[in-house]
Amino acid sequence: MSFSVPDVMSNPRAERVRDVARLATRAGRAKRGLFLAEGPQAVREALALHRERLAASGAPVVESVYATADFLERSPELAELAEVAAGTRLRVATEEVLAAMADTVSPQGILAVCHLPATTLEEVLAGRPRLVAVMCRVQDPGNAGTILRAADAAGADAVVLTEGSVDIYNPKAVRSTAGSIFHLPIVSGVPFGDLSAALRGAGLAVLAADGYGDTDLDALQDASAARRLAGAGSGTDPQAVPDPAAGVVLLEAPSAWLFGNEAQGLDREELAAADCRVAVPLYGVAESLNVGTAATVCLYASARAQRRA
Repeated sequence: MSFSVPDVMSNPRAERVRDVARLATRAGRAKRGLFLAEGPQAVREALALHRERLAASGAPVVESVYATADFLERSPELAELAEVAAGTRLRVATEEVLAAMADTVSPQGILAVCHLPATTLEEVLAGRPRLVAVMCRVQDPGNAGTILRAADAAGADAVVLTEGSVDIYNPKAVRSTAGSIFHLPIVSGVPFGDLSAALRGAGLAVLAADGYGDTDLDALQDASAARRLAGAGSGTDPQAVPDPAAGVVLLEAPSAWLFGNEAQGLDREELAAADCRVAVPLYGVAESLNVGTAATVCLYASARAQRRA
């Protein structure tokens, strides 16, 4: 395959290479409004969203793509996708140059420079979402990426990160999303005091994932199933099934889940803002669940209830 590029980038100390490498820092991303997506899966999803946005006369997603010649030979479909993506530049680079640009030692042969989205909380809530994942001061990039990926897989409508959370566009966080960062709206840096009122104003119940919660997730799921059976004319009386929500929280209703800091969990303000504090039951002897795992269980519980309602 031949590529429409004049030459191969071979100097790892070139200013263009340094410009891309600076995007690994929060300051570099903020200054230029760009971030890095490394590896074939992330780049593929970025380019797919780029083409979708441009087809709808929206804002571009990808600014440029850099890849080794060997990678482009092995993945002609990605090379073609990058070349036909309007408004992007495809540049061939040596492995040394790509390593100098990337946050990882082995960037898998390709990376993309992408535009930071400018999604606002008002825009997200105007879409009347049914399921939203909220990270409250989540610090670890891997955990943040896992929660975002779980939200994407569960069909959530948006992800919100409050002030004090990790930068989701940190290269480590981007990699851990496995491309999901390009699949749903993300709002970062939201003050929690503004968030809880806005969520309720949009008709969302606020559920706090809390290991010490007084409501059991299993009980919420059982109550939801009972209501569904009663609605289907099964003869089951939903009032005969213990409902810990007591008419306050229905798992199948539009909801926003709050997931707290890895070490401290949710603080008093965050817990007080919730309509219900929900504990994921532990059947074994583990002391607790990792926040990413707990988020996956909670989001899927709501998604399943909503889809079966």
